[in-house]
Amino acid sequence: MTAHDAIKSIDFFKDLDEEQVAFLQEISSIRKFSADTIVYYEDDIDYSLQFLVNGTIKIYKIDKYDNEIFLYYIYSNNMISEFTSIDESSIYCFSNAEFTEDGLILSIDFKKFKKKFINTGILTHSFIKEILNKTHQLQCILNRELVYDATAKVAFMLNNDLEMFNKLKRTKVAFMLHIQPETLSRVLKKLSRSEIISIEGQKIKILKADELLGIFRGIGQ
Repeated sequence: MTAHDAIKSIDFFKDLDEEQVAFLQEISSIRKFSADTIVYYEDDIDYSLQFLVNGTIKIYKIDKYDNEIFLYYIYSNNMISEFTSIDESSIYCFSNAEFTEDGLILSIDFKKFKKKFINTGILTHSFIKEILNKTHQLQCILNRELVYDATAKVAFMLNNDLEMFNKLKRTKVAFMLHIQPETLSRVLKKLSRSEIISIEGQKIKILKADELLGIFRGIGQ
């Protein structure tokens, strides 16, 4: 895949004309990654704006005991970079990013991108929306880790990451949610008895999306 193809595949750039796409292509590159490859580490400084073209990236932090603390997944067609300020030309990496499967990243020279597309207002609105989405995502993580009980944690992941939930082993899901595997099993059985979900082997199907949403919506708001 070329940088031009990648730009065209990402919704963030959908309103750019061909001249703007051509300029963006000149300051961009495509990077290939294999599964389990680290994109960046916490506290790294980056100088490129990064978008995930395809694949899945796990975002996590490491605590003082070297335990992995799962934060969230990034899926294709989304911005990877995290921002605390757009006044600088460098980007501080808040957490660790690791591919869970083979994938591609579109890397853009952030200094040149900012001058052409942010300072002029061309993509300012889209950029602000991306940052607000990241902020909302972090708010959800705070609720999940500090406020939600086990049932709310499971309901939240089923609602937001059903495909990943069904792909992973249940022990891995429990580890990510910081609950015991036995607790996860009890919650799934309870949701199944309430006919909010159905369980077919290792696959979960959502039967009552509104009721599932109601389990965690409003908690911590």
